[in-house]
Amino acid sequence: MASKSKTMYVCNQCSYESAKWFGQCPGCGEWNTMEETVVNPISSKKHSASIDRSRAVVIDEISETSEIRYNTGISEFNRVLGGGLVKGSLVLIGGDPGIGKSTILLQACKFLSERKTVLYVSGEESASQIKLRASRLGVTSKNLYVLCETDAEYISELIRTDKPDVVIIDSIQTMNITDIQSSTGSVTQVRECTNLFMRTAKSLAIPIFIVGHVNKDGNIAGPKVLEHIVDTVLYFEGDKNMSYRILRAVKNRFGSTNEIGVFTMNDTGLEEVPNPSKMLLEGRPKNTSGTCVMCVMEGSRPILAEVQALVTATGFGTPRRMTNGYDFNRMSMLIAVLEKRCGYYFANTDCYLNIIGGLKIDEPASDLSVVLALVSSLKDMILKDDVIAFGEIGLAGEIRGVSNAQQRVNEAVRMGFRKIIIPFHNFKSLPDDVKEQAEIVGVRTVRDAFTEIVL
Repeated sequence: MASKSKTMYVCNQCSYESAKWFGQCPGCGEWNTMEETVVNPISSKKHSASIDRSRAVVIDEISETSEIRYNTGISEFNRVLGGGLVKGSLVLIGGDPGIGKSTILLQACKFLSERKTVLYVSGEESASQIKLRASRLGVTSKNLYVLCETDAEYISELIRTDKPDVVIIDSIQTMNITDIQSSTGSVTQVRECTNLFMRTAKSLAIPIFIVGHVNKDGNIAGPKVLEHIVDTVLYFEGDKNMSYRILRAVKNRFGSTNEIGVFTMNDTGLEEVPNPSKMLLEGRPKNTSGTCVMCVMEGSRPILAEVQALVTATGFGTPRRMTNGYDFNRMSMLIAVLEKRCGYYFANTDCYLNIIGGLKIDEPASDLSVVLALVSSLKDMILKDDVIAFGEIGLAGEIRGVSNAQQRVNEAVRMGFRKIIIPFHNFKSLPDDVKEQAEIVGVRTVRDAFTEIVL
């Protein structure tokens, strides 16, 4: 006699299971993450029995094979993937609705389908809707197949039968396994469907893209274990109402993490930005206080960005602090250093800080340019347009060295900056030919930096 189905509560963050509901998850401590799901014991055993078994082998007996990468036809996309799409990999792409997840995958299909067969599985749109979007993006190919289906087991069998070279699942939250009696999009369904596609990708050596929706916190909807199952996790960042899009890798088993690709959204889809520094510095105000240029490292790429600060007197007892694209607590710490070590007082002023272009900066090397912008706005002193600064600031007011200083300097010189303020530790290690390209100044403390720009 078949066992009866039972109701379980599963945490959508850590997959902790419980027979009763908790307001706070006992596993990870998060609040309001326990979701009701129906578990069928028989279907779970049946599903686990279908897993292919393999024997353990000695590591010395395993042959080394070079990884095969497919070119997506989009250089910025290839950069984030680590050089291209690895054969047999499972790639998860997340982001807000309308940010460009389906668009970039359909654009990649245009190039991939010229040499390989591509299966595009959609659980949200009809075939005619996909055709309309493909026509707008100029995607036409006889090797691109469209399937509108939500049954994950049927899709997996179709992949095993037809053996396409690349598969795209849009989206994982719409997929379901019939034997699991949970609703579509639940924690159990998302986890088991991802496991099924993972086994399919590995056993057939077919790369699979998975599109994942995000919740209101910006994290991928579903269990956190979803990000551990896949090989690569990519996030689309940026405001969908703005034209700039940033594709960031937060996990990559086949390449470096924290690489980014920069795109602009227009009528014909996503367009690559080969020179992000130039894009982010366009429209800089002239002869205006409270602005400074920083150089941050995004993966292996140095990027110049503009930081703007507005410091104004307040009529309230508690001054207001606000940041956009920068850590609020770090700005508060830098203001405290300026007050204690340099004598610049912000107690009666409101401070607003903004990173232009939708970038989110969390690198300590941006500290020096942030304090220069703050003091420039406080004193209403104008920094020259050809001045750039980078360096980490400690609580004693000292400026510490940063990594990849030579790459940052070369990028600043290439973009036309003639005065570069850097930590003294990095200045000593620069080659003489690099020092001759521009006026490079090494500073030890924040006071030394203010002296160099005569604030």
